[in-house]
Amino acid sequence: MPVDEQEVRALAQRVAAGEMRPSELVDRVRSASVCDVGFAQLDMDRAARTGVPEVVYGAGKTAEQIAGIVRALLGAGQERVLVTRLDAAKAAQVRARGIDLAFDEVSRLGVVGGVPEPDGCGTVLVVCAGTSDMPVAEEAAQTAEFLGNRVQRLTDVGVAGIHRLLGHLDDIQRARVIVAVAGMEGALASVVAGLASCPVIAVPTSVGYGASFGGVTALLAMLNSCASGVSVVNIDNGFGAAFQASLINHLPGKEA
Repeated sequence: MPVDEQEVRALAQRVAAGEMRPSELVDRVRSASVCDVGFAQLDMDRAARTGVPEVVYGAGKTAEQIAGIVRALLGAGQERVLVTRLDAAKAAQVRARGIDLAFDEVSRLGVVGGVPEPDGCGTVLVVCAGTSDMPVAEEAAQTAEFLGNRVQRLTDVGVAGIHRLLGHLDDIQRARVIVAVAGMEGALASVVAGLASCPVIAVPTSVGYGASFGGVTALLAMLNSCASGVSVVNIDNGFGAAFQASLINHLPGKEA
């Protein structure tokens, strides 16, 4: 279990009184913040340190490992757990091990403990270029909701029919942070950033024909955006974009 504030104060007083070496205090706090479940070292202090608790990356882990991690996190007092990059078969196996997991097949996200009420300052707008990009866009949108954000979605508004995007100009200008998800040539992020007054987080996807190189073309286009205020995450990383968007949306400021 993590060391609570009262216990840390008591330990610090022992250090001040010469009853404990400073190195002992450091070791005590460090060891208490890590839960060793054999196949994983869980950071139980992450929520207090960063504002966001441990998230489980499901790809490459067995259902038994995921279930064990979730049990340990819940047992340590974490209210809810997000599991990314699941598939339906593995999600069913996790549930069969007694974990009350809600699974969404589009985003490939599993949630234990439900989604909290939004407590961010404004709206996270997730803009999706095409229907083929929706799995990544939904990973971003649902992750942002899990992290306590009000989320609005704009779907299939890519630059191939830019009038579809321009019809949502008010939504773009009201957003506090925008996640722009696109494959192919990745032009959507630049267009959105040219219309918005808030930060834009670009997510290249692996959608496209051969010369898209599995998302590398969109990635390079977004990195070379001529519009200011664009940051870029890795290919298909909807989770990472949502995490960054949530940090921005929870900064003190005017509500939108």
